[in-house]
Amino acid sequence: MALSRRVGLRSGRRRITERMKKISYAGYRFPSEIIRQAIWLYLRFALSFRDVEDLLAERGLAVPYETVRRWVSHFGPMIAADLRKRRQRPHTTWRLDEVYLKIDGRMVYLWRAVDAEGEVLDVLVQPKRNKHAALKLLRKLLKKQGFAPEVLVTDKLRSYGAARSEIGLSARHEQGLRKNNRAENAHQPTWRRERKMQRFKSPGSAQRFLSVHAAVQNTFNVQRHLTSRRTLRILRDEAFRTWRADTAA
Repeated sequence: MALSRRVGLRSGRRRITERMKKISYAGYRFPSEIIRQAIWLYLRFALSFRDVEDLLAERGLAVPYETVRRWVSHFGPMIAADLRKRRQRPHTTWRLDEVYLKIDGRMVYLWRAVDAEGEVLDVLVQPKRNKHAALKLLRKLLKKQGFAPEVLVTDKLRSYGAARSEIGLSARHEQGLRKNNRAENAHQPTWRRERKMQRFKSPGSAQRFLSVHAAVQNTFNVQRHLTSRRTLRILRDEAFRTWRADTAA
C-alpha cells in the first residue's frame, strides 16, 4: 500500500478513536498486555493455539491454549471491527475470486474481494458457486464500502456478469487470463492457516476467523517487497500504533 495512504491515517486518528469504544479486559486473570500479545501472535502469524502457548511459556507465562482460543474468539471480532473503521476508502478497482474449501467433508466456496493494492475488502463462505452467491457478495460489498467500483476484475465465471447485470452495476468488467492474479494470490494466507489449523471445522467458524484475519492482515500488509527499508519502518510503526490503539484497555 502506498506510503501516503498509510501515513494519511494519522490526520483522522483522534476523531476515529473518539468514536470507538475501548475494549474492556476487566475480569480476566491475565493483564491486558498478555491478552493482546497472544491474540496478535495467533492472528498475525501461521501459528496454532498450542504454538502461542509455547511462545508465552518461553517468557514464563503459563497460559493454556484453550485460554488463548477463548481470547481470540471473544476479542478478535471487536478488534477487527475497530481496525476496519480506521481503513481509508479502498481503491476503485475491485478484484473478485472464488476458491473451494473442504469443510466437514463438504465442498464450500470462499469468495474474496480485494482492491487494486491487494487490500482484502471482504470474504464470504458460501455453499454454491453460482449467480446467487456472486450476487450476495456484490451486494455485501456495495453496502459495506458505500460506493460502487469503477472497474470489476474477475475470472471467466459467468455468474459475475449475470450478478453485475442484475444489480445494474455500471463498472467496467474485465476478464481474462492472469488479469486476476492479485485476487488469486490473496488466497495464499488462507491456505497457510487452513493447513496449520488442520482444516476449518464449520462454515460459520471459517467465516468468523477469516473476517478477523483479513482485518489484521490488511493492517500489517506493508508491501515490504515494494518499499525501501526506511519506508518499511515507517509503515510498520504505523501498523503497530494502529494495533495498540485499537486493542488498548
